[in-house]
Order: sequence, then C-alpha cells, then structure tokens
Amino acid sequence: MIGAGIFTTSGLLMGDIGNPWILLLFWVIGGVLALCGALSYGELGAAMPQAGGEYNFLSKLFHPIYGFLSGWASFIAGFSAPIAASAIGFSAYFFRAFPQFGSTMGLSMDTNKKLVSICVILLFSAVHLRGIKFGAKVQNYLTVFKVVLVVGLLIVGFLWGNGDLSHFSDQVRVTSDFGSWKTAGLSLMWITFAYTGWNASVYVGSEIKNPKKNLAKSLIFGTIIVMLLYLLLNILFIYAIPPADMKGVVAIGGLAVNNLFGSSADAVVSLLISFALFSSLSAFIILGPRIYYAMAKDGYFFKFLAQIHPVFKVPSKAILIQALVSILLVLSGTFDQILTYMGFALGIFPILAVVGLFKLRKSGQSVLKLPGYPWVQVFYIVISLSILVLAFFERPKESSIALLSMLVGIPIFFAFKHFQHNTNFNASENQSKNR
Repeated sequence: MIGAGIFTTSGLLMGDIGNPWILLLFWVIGGVLALCGALSYGELGAAMPQAGGEYNFLSKLFHPIYGFLSGWASFIAGFSAPIAASAIGFSAYFFRAFPQFGSTMGLSMDTNKKLVSICVILLFSAVHLRGIKFGAKVQNYLTVFKVVLVVGLLIVGFLWGNGDLSHFSDQVRVTSDFGSWKTAGLSLMWITFAYTGWNASVYVGSEIKNPKKNLAKSLIFGTIIVMLLYLLLNILFIYAIPPADMKGVVAIGGLAVNNLFGSSADAVVSLLISFALFSSLSAFIILGPRIYYAMAKDGYFFKFLAQIHPVFKVPSKAILIQALVSILLVLSGTFDQILTYMGFALGIFPILAVVGLFKLRKSGQSVLKLPGYPWVQVFYIVISLSILVLAFFERPKESSIALLSMLVGIPIFFAFKHFQHNTNFNASENQSKNR
C-alpha cells in the first residue's frame, strides 16, 4: 500500500484544499473507507479464497460480465495506471535528487522524466519475468527498506527537524458551495489512490495459508497500520512546510526534508524515497498478471495471457502486455490526469463487490462474519458513490474517458464469450464424430 500516493499527492491536494486540518481529515476519511472495504473483502475472501479479487467475487455473486469488466478495469487502470504513477513518482524524486540530469541529451526535463519512468517499468517487468521466487525476494527487500525509511523519517523529522507548529494555523477559509464539494470529491479520490492495495491479499487468496483466518487479518491490520503512518507523514509534511509552499509540489517528501534539515539531506532522502517507490511498482507488476491469467484461463481474455513461461513459471506474456499499457499511460498523461482516470475507473467495482456481501450473507455462504455489518458496508457504498459523482463533475474529461474505457469492455466480453462458445461447441462436435 505504501507507495507513490503518500509521497506525491499531498502537495497536489493542498493546492486545491488550502487547509491543513481538512487535509488531515481527508486522509483519515480515506483510511476509514479503506478499512470498511477491508472488513468487507475479508469476509468475501474467506468465502471465496481463489485468486482474482473482484473478478472472482463479481463473477460468482452476480454474472461473469461484471467480473470481466472488473478485470478489464484492472488491465487498463487498476495495475497499469498505478505502475505508471509510481514510475512517474520515482522520476520526480530522482530528478529532485539529481537536477543536473534533468536536461541531458538536449531533451526537456519532462521528456527525461518520461524516459526514466519507462526504463523503470521495463526494468521491474524484467525482474518479475525471472520467476516468482526471485521477484518475491526483491519485493521483500524493497518493502522492508520502504517501511524502515518511513518510520525513520518520522522519528528523525519530529525529534530533530526544523519544523514549525504554526503552519497548522495557516488556513484558507473553506466554503460549502458545490465547487468546494466537487474539490472534496476529487481530493478523496486521489487519496484512495494512496490507499490502493488495501485489497491486494484477495488477488492471491488461493496461495494464502488458512485464508479464512489470515486473509482478513492481513487486510484489516495492514490497512490500520498504513492509515496511522499516512496520518503521521502528513502531519510531518505540514510541520515542515507552510501550506502555501506545499501547493502543487509532487515530490513533497523531498521539500519537507529540505525544510527540516537542508538541501543536502533533501538530495539524499529524495533518492531514498525514489527507490522506496520501487516497492509499490514492483508489487503491482506481480499482482496484475494473475488477474489477466485467471480471466484468460476462464476463456474471457486473450488465450496467450494464460501461457506460463516454461522455465520461470510466470505468466510472461501478461507481464509484458501490462508493461506496454503502463508505458502508454506514462506517455499519454500528466500525473494528476493518470490519478483521476485511475481513481474513477477503479472506484466502481469495489462498490459492486461490497454490495455483493449482502447477497453472500443472504445466501448463507459466509464462513467468517466480521463485525460492523451492515453499517460498515452502507458507509463504504454511500461515501464511495459520492466521491465518484463529485469527482465526475470536477474532472468530467478524465472521468468520461474512464467510463468509456469500461463500456468498451462490454462488446469485448461478448466477443470472447461467443468465441469460447463456438470453440466448445466445435470441440464437442468433433468428439461426437470420433465416437
């Protein structure tokens, strides 16, 4: 979960919100929303511990078309877009640490950032093409490094940093008109990106030992820990930076360290944060192809995506296709456009999955009844829907593209279904003739 979002979005958010206390409130709301989702997914995952996440839940609880569309959303936005965003976040921090490289080869800073982002995507896709054991080892080292960095930054920053609590009193007066509500919706949608990954365990449910117990624990406790770390990091950012100086800054962690300890520390920590972002990028590269593999295996996606590499035993073609889509996203949009597109596309299907919990309970299939039902689910559904509606009005262009991307998946589903039906029919006919 801890990735590009927490180290890149707070500056963009402050530019729209302008109030440090509301910024902190929004991060708490985002965490509570993720926790409500985790409680719901914990129960769903215990009842259906197969790999695939929402694809698995929605196909079984409603209809395969909903499962397919969630997998389609994962393909074009759910994993490819966060990979692109994490790569862009890496380049922002890398060039903050080494600004002298920003205009090499006669290219602009923006072009160099895109080139570096593409190289990072290709590098980690190559790492995970080597097999799950090698990839998992790299992932575990990166995760430990990232958590140590975050905790160390918090301790050192609060104890010895040159911050100022008066920054919390620098507030912009907040109005309650529709424009403010639209801004709030978009801000919360960007924050949900930072919490992306709270549901990651359900994508590998079939590989978790004792999923009825451990899957729910990983979702709930992981979300609570990250929520606390995010809140503390944002308090540190505000302690270090006057709200007016935060506005529009992507590499917000580097600016915070610069104010707390000086430019030398800024360069070092920006470099460390850039490498810490490898962890979330790497995790998305691991998880995404599992969904495409599950869809292809069921006959609802390109068959070649279900092919396993004969030596490294990974869905190699799925990894490569995902890398290609991520690179196209890097080339086609700015950081905030990718955030908005991804947030809207991804916000739809978790709502449907949580609605499915009501059906699961009603059918008596639930094997692990977690507390809070049904109010936890009602809160998640109402707040998530409100965020989507408000964000649509605030950013209609990116939201419409996300909706259109989802609608394109409908004829693709029926095309795969028709092809699968014809293939099965021909196979049965051939078997009859052979008899």
